[in-house]
Amino acid sequence: MSGSTPPRKRRFPLGKADQGPLDGPHGARDDERGSPGAGASLGPAADQDGPLAPAQHPAPVARRRVMVIRDKARDLAREGARRGGSRARAGLAYLADRVIDIAPRIPVRDLATLRRQFPGLGPEELADKLVKGAAAGTSTVGAGIGAAAMLPVPPAMPTELAAEITGVAAIELKLIAELHEVYGVRPPGNLKARTAAYLSSWSGERGIDVTKPSTYDTALGGRMKRELRQRIMKRMVRNLPNLTPFLVGAAVGAVVNRRETRKLADRVRADLRKLRVPWDELPELPPLEQPERPLELPGLPEEP
Repeated sequence: MSGSTPPRKRRFPLGKADQGPLDGPHGARDDERGSPGAGASLGPAADQDGPLAPAQHPAPVARRRVMVIRDKARDLAREGARRGGSRARAGLAYLADRVIDIAPRIPVRDLATLRRQFPGLGPEELADKLVKGAAAGTSTVGAGIGAAAMLPVPPAMPTELAAEITGVAAIELKLIAELHEVYGVRPPGNLKARTAAYLSSWSGERGIDVTKPSTYDTALGGRMKRELRQRIMKRMVRNLPNLTPFLVGAAVGAVVNRRETRKLADRVRADLRKLRVPWDELPELPPLEQPERPLELPGLPEEP
């Protein structure tokens, strides 16, 4: 009859459909039923005591790509560190050569001149006066460089550090040379030899024993430059806070430089006290020759 359901499409009552074996009456596999074995359940899996299956690893191509990127980044980091170290060493070498160049131009007062300028003072009082003036000078340099960092467009940090290091070095070298005069232990030789001795004293932060010339350098050789580079590196590390902005740099720079100059003077004076020669026992020494083009030292207070 038209519109009736064909016999092959008729539904069986619930629970009465297909009571025969799963393979059919002739053992044939029913493709629509799937495998005659136990099928996979659609419900949640029962709890398992064993470990969970490991997560799938990235494909071999992805792993190789990650390793290549990682190795490339490591190589770039090493190359950057190597280039940065080379530039830093070159900068330190330049500063050391700059300090060596300006050292012979630093004007130094001999003992007779100092006693005329500061009459009535003994050796220790005169040394205290010199240390106070040098500490004030390096403090002024540190404050000025620190204040430069507060500008809307501050100067380049390496340039400012180089200016401060050379300025402070010149003031401290002058202090060391005049302390040797006050304690009566002037190094022998001409201006060049004395300059090398003062540089050795400054770089090693110690007084010069004039009775043992082998303990200090009289020529600006390789060892002297290496010691200078080490001291300049320490100075640069200490002076980094001087460039702190927001009005902190000037105060920090002044305090740090004043403290470091006093510490240097204390170490040098401790050595010179062991070697000092009383003024009444000093032989008559010739006046110190002055450089042809004296260096103008920044930050020093006016001499009386």
